[in-house]
Amino acid sequence: MPWLVYLLRCGDGTLYAGVTTDPARRLEQHRSGKGGARYTRGRGPLRIVHLEPATDRGAALRRERALKRLRRKAKMALVRSGRGRADGAP
Repeated sequence: MPWLVYLLRCGDGTLYAGVTTDPARRLEQHRSGKGGARYTRGRGPLRIVHLEPATDRGAALRRERALKRLRRKAKMALVRSGRGRADGAP
């Protein structure tokens, strides 16, 4: 299974970065509050706005860390660029 790095847009407009092999399952975990990140609890509705592939888990974690270090403006530019398409994501 390929590893993916994702950005979620929370209901309050904030962005959350994470990694997964199954975006639909991971989004449901965030939405249900069971197995999702503490940060996303109570911040719904949640939507995947960016997905990008990684070669392996290590690469995905490094990219996630890099995304988390970006300023909001840079993250929003990445989302708007459409370079990591999220179409088809729940």
